[in-house]
Amino acid sequence: MFSKKARRQVLKYRIRNKISGTPARPRLAIYRSNKSIYCQLIDDLNGVTLASSSSTQVGATGNKVDQAKLVGQAIAEKAKAASIDNVVFDRGGYLYHGRIKSLAEGAREGGLQF
Repeated sequence: MFSKKARRQVLKYRIRNKISGTPARPRLAIYRSNKSIYCQLIDDLNGVTLASSSSTQVGATGNKVDQAKLVGQAIAEKAKAASIDNVVFDRGGYLYHGRIKSLAEGAREGGLQF
């Protein structure tokens, strides 16, 4: 029986085998901690982070779902500044629900396509 952390790691590896970020279409990687949420635009071919955003950087207040939406909008603005329109969404083994879904919706409202 897997622990919660080990189960998420298996799902994360399964997702990462199928997707990869390129300079034209980077990977939007999500990490969710108990207090904050973090996201990065990653070019896997060159091994560089193109942009990042987090709830601590944005200074978001309110509940965590609202904070995640603001982080999604912030990463979309940074992506637009770097002339990136399309991304590959990497949910990092988390279920597409709650904060992860809210971040994705915020990024889509900001103009990112995935």
